[in-house]
Amino acid sequence: MYLNSIFADPERTAKLINIAKTSLQPLLEGAIMNTIPLTIISFIVGMILAVLTALARISHVKIFQIIARVYVSAIRGTPLLVQLFIIFYGLPNIGVTLDPFISAVIGFSLSVGAYSSEVIRAAILSIPKGQWEAGYSIGMTYTQTLKRIILPQAAKVSIPPLSNSFISLVKDTSLASLVLVTEMFRRAQEIASTNYEFLLVYTEAALFYWVICFFLSVIQGILEKRLDRYAS
Repeated sequence: MYLNSIFADPERTAKLINIAKTSLQPLLEGAIMNTIPLTIISFIVGMILAVLTALARISHVKIFQIIARVYVSAIRGTPLLVQLFIIFYGLPNIGVTLDPFISAVIGFSLSVGAYSSEVIRAAILSIPKGQWEAGYSIGMTYTQTLKRIILPQAAKVSIPPLSNSFISLVKDTSLASLVLVTEMFRRAQEIASTNYEFLLVYTEAALFYWVICFFLSVIQGILEKRLDRYAS
């Protein structure tokens, strides 16, 4: 029905083509200025949290284990949207007001850190204990063994699921529009609210997300090939 109305009316067809063309620039700006930087920054910070949390989970220090468990449980047990609202709309009630972009980075980083920590922990635990013993037998310390032997092997195991987390994060950044970050989806909302062509504009935004995720999938394949040299 929608397609029939388009092809049956040349003027409407021309209007939609014009809307699609004029939407490209603001959507691209939203992706370049906010969506992509938000994804990269949040993932980097999140991965630092993930590694620290994973190491805390396998640590012999009980307090570290407890803190890591509570953090992972709290983040995994509550919706990401609720976490973003608490950070951006809730913290001002106790005198902590954050920039929308910073609020989004904190929210997404905490989420990535919690979920990815379990991936990294599982990857580390999947490495045979003999690898640890081999490191100790040649005089390496715990840190040296972890850095030079365990983590490189664990990296290869964890790349596919972590890449999926990165791709999911690209899509999750659309939630940042609800805390006033003018990323790509918010630009799409603004455009659609002026011309009321919601299907066209949102489909166009979906294609942008798809293209970004496709290139990330290509990069994932390249990383997996480069890490093949660490295969046991």
